[in-house]
Amino acid sequence: MAHAFGAASAPAILRNSDLDTDAVQQARIDLAACFRMAAKLGLHEGICNHLSFVVPGRDDLFLVNPYGWAFSEITASRLLVCDFHGNVVAGEGVPEATAFYIHARVHKNVPRAKAAFHTHMPNATALAMLEGPPLVWAGQTALKFYGRTVVDEEYGGLALDEREGDRIAASIGGADIVFMKNHGVMVLGPTIAEAWDDLYYLERACEVQRLAMTMNRPLKVVPPEMAQRTYEQMREGDRESAMLHLESVKRILMQEAPDFAR
Repeated sequence: MAHAFGAASAPAILRNSDLDTDAVQQARIDLAACFRMAAKLGLHEGICNHLSFVVPGRDDLFLVNPYGWAFSEITASRLLVCDFHGNVVAGEGVPEATAFYIHARVHKNVPRAKAAFHTHMPNATALAMLEGPPLVWAGQTALKFYGRTVVDEEYGGLALDEREGDRIAASIGGADIVFMKNHGVMVLGPTIAEAWDDLYYLERACEVQRLAMTMNRPLKVVPPEMAQRTYEQMREGDRESAMLHLESVKRILMQEAPDFAR
């Protein structure tokens, strides 16, 4: 299912210190923690799916996982640094082809998307396979995403060129969550912590909705006014909550799999 991207390691215009700052190293650790916890929770799919983050201090480079490595194998130092032209400027290996064409184009065309997490996590993907709106505003956890989602209805096959990457990027608009019909989901965020928090709770919201839908009774949808009010209540503490969530992930991993940070 995965395809290697034919990028060659090539020099970019970099200062020696650009990729060796405390902020870059922390981003590597934080992103590696997301890969490991995603694997632990079953949000991965083989050696496919990708999480990426724009390199702190460099709007033209991004961190992404290398082709051929499972989420459970990712470490901070194993992450690649790529530019938007297909060059690997730091790290060993190449990105998976769809990782490059989706993430490079999203980061380039949607600058607010510092983090871009793309998965085929089972419950969210299952809802993306159905006709109609994937997420229904019937559960409190789902209301975290009220007014923040978009549905990309035009499945275009594998993203193996810039055209499909650009099409996906153009579908996003002002949304943070993209349900990619017949495909999976994309979660965008200004920080790694916020993207992780959304990815985690999105799958939880989809899981309980899928469970409720098996009971052969109508879903009780929250009225729009209350849905909006609840979303605003959640938003007030969202950034702090996301930061604390990621810190808890790293504490758990430091106990169970501390090599993620090396």
